Amino acid sequence: MSKEQHVVLGGSGAIGQAVIKALQQKNREVRAVERTKAVAGVETRMADLLNQDEATEAIAGASHVYMCVGLPYRSNVWQSDWPKIMESVIKACESTGARLIFFDNIYMYGPSPLTVPFDETHVQNPTTKKGVARKETADALLKAHTAGRIQAVIGRSADFYGPGAVNSPFYIQFLERMLAGKNPQILNSANVIHTYAYTLDNGRALVELALDQSAYGQVWHLPVGELVTLQEIITKMNKIMGSQFKLSQMPRPLLGLVGLLVPPVKEVKEMLYQFDDPYVMSDAKFRAAYPQFVTTNYNAGLEAMIDSFKQSEAKKSNL
Repeated sequence: MSKEQHVVLGGSGAIGQAVIKALQQKNREVRAVERTKAVAGVETRMADLLNQDEATEAIAGASHVYMCVGLPYRSNVWQSDWPKIMESVIKACESTGARLIFFDNIYMYGPSPLTVPFDETHVQNPTTKKGVARKETADALLKAHTAGRIQAVIGRSADFYGPGAVNSPFYIQFLERMLAGKNPQILNSANVIHTYAYTLDNGRALVELALDQSAYGQVWHLPVGELVTLQEIITKMNKIMGSQFKLSQMPRPLLGLVGLLVPPVKEVKEMLYQFDDPYVMSDAKFRAAYPQFVTTNYNAGLEAMIDSFKQSEAKKSNL
């Protein structure tokens, strides 16, 4: 067997970094691919994955390719670019013989409310533009595997949090405001149960799947923490930070107006169904296959996340 070479697409993101760390812990040879910047401590190749030639060149020599790319959180970008990037990466892996490990989300499940809990067999009839884009992208990958073009596996994550996770609801709604001395502001109920995943757990879990030949050709829900509400999260974060912040909720009627002024709010609005009812992802399939896997508890995960962003803020203030 030829020497393993693990290539992480989107290596500078929170999940890409988590995968790189997990691979380094297993002493695997790692290379990152980014569009515009190098990834510290790892050989990095620059590539625009929408460009077929650049994608193929970046992946050359890889035995395993981890697709951890993040796109701007805009429906039109997702609809346009996700299917194109997936086909580009599939063709690149097909030409080089690399296995493809796709870090996916769970937007394709629907319509809401979802079954409690929902597993990998849940109906996929998404009612959001982002959900449709993700379903199309994942379906293309599974079709390529079934056709024998490549070996592929999909790991689907719940909403995630952790060091450097700037798109996490725990950062956008909570920590970003708390570090600025403001109360967290949420767009939904504080007392609806939800499942979340820790970034470093996601990285370790993706590597578990990547190194297990029997995992390929399947969809796997990556492991999550215990059920929790946003009220419980703010309580935990206050304890860690020694603060007394309180949650405030933006009235739904204001969302439309705020969305006109703040584009990210408009983009989030179509996904709020995830927080209106209990949103509980089952990771039973993964835990049955990998019973030795231990997830990080919220206290440890939140503390690591808070520390990482405090350090980031300190570096900015020293510039």
